[in-house]
Amino acid sequence: MFEAFVTMCILAAAVPDAPPRETCRVALLPGFGAETKAGCEQALHSVTRRRPGNWTEKAPFCAPRPKSVLSFSEAAPGVFLHRGRVAEPDAENGGDVSNFGFVVGSRSIAVIDSGGARKLGEEIYLAIRERSRLPISNLILTHMHPDHVFGAEALREAGAVVLGQADLPRALADRAEDYRASYARRLGETAFLGSRIIAPDRTAAQQEAIDLGGRVLELRTWPTAHTSTDLTIYDPTSGILFAGDLLFDTHMPALDGSLRGWLAVLSEMKGLGARKVVPGHGGSLLDWPLAAEPLERYLRVLESDTKKALDDGLALGDASETVGQSESARWSLFDLLNPQNATAAYTEMEWDP
Repeated sequence: MFEAFVTMCILAAAVPDAPPRETCRVALLPGFGAETKAGCEQALHSVTRRRPGNWTEKAPFCAPRPKSVLSFSEAAPGVFLHRGRVAEPDAENGGDVSNFGFVVGSRSIAVIDSGGARKLGEEIYLAIRERSRLPISNLILTHMHPDHVFGAEALREAGAVVLGQADLPRALADRAEDYRASYARRLGETAFLGSRIIAPDRTAAQQEAIDLGGRVLELRTWPTAHTSTDLTIYDPTSGILFAGDLLFDTHMPALDGSLRGWLAVLSEMKGLGARKVVPGHGGSLLDWPLAAEPLERYLRVLESDTKKALDDGLALGDASETVGQSESARWSLFDLLNPQNATAAYTEMEWDP
């Protein structure tokens, strides 16, 4: 099989204050795969490429399809999962710091989340093509955070309709430039080349079903919890729930929505009927609802410690240094994220009667 590729280039400084120089990477262009090089080239020349972002592109070309560098495990028949690293995004991990997966039906394939760079979306596509020739019909984004969305454009090029919660388009538009600048700095311009935020093609209803052929995925959107854009995907065929960042395992939870809303949503999620769950970070497949217990414990500690700090009259800065400290040994990245969580909880609860 042959695929289309393009060389993307950008002028960037290797280190701060250094003169810029051209840096490039070869990017995959999904959607032009063919049995022969001639067939790939014919498909490629019949389509006008979308204008590049802050990079330039050389003439596209066709070459043999490579293998994906990503590892996926088959958690159940037709359900494939990738475990991201428990780490902050950086040049070494290339933004591969969150979990994602895909589900195969008899007619098509749905992908859940897309990683923190376009290159990860390209690698997801290659991993799918190693296992199936079925069309990729959907990319479902579980929420707005950049480590889950920057690979989306490559999967849209592969044919996927990108969808998410109703508030996702506005949330991404408001944060797009900040996310781009932050990830380009963290990953480096070369690894991040070609990455940009795209708007979903459509938004999901509060509850809806996606039929992949002999396999129906149940989508559910939620009130503000981890973020204001949370969505889960339940596969009744396997009993697996894709929770996105409504569930963290070992990786310190990040509160970017509502503490009390998150606790309420976790309680309601237990009624979905799932037996297994895929968290947004940490272990790729866990028992449900048992897997919720560490996160619920942390959120309860956050709530009770914040209430005590407010009752004791602590200022926000002082409270952020004390709230949640009993949990420090239980979570990776605690020192980085707990102060942010304490600030969010304090802000949410400070006007309680």
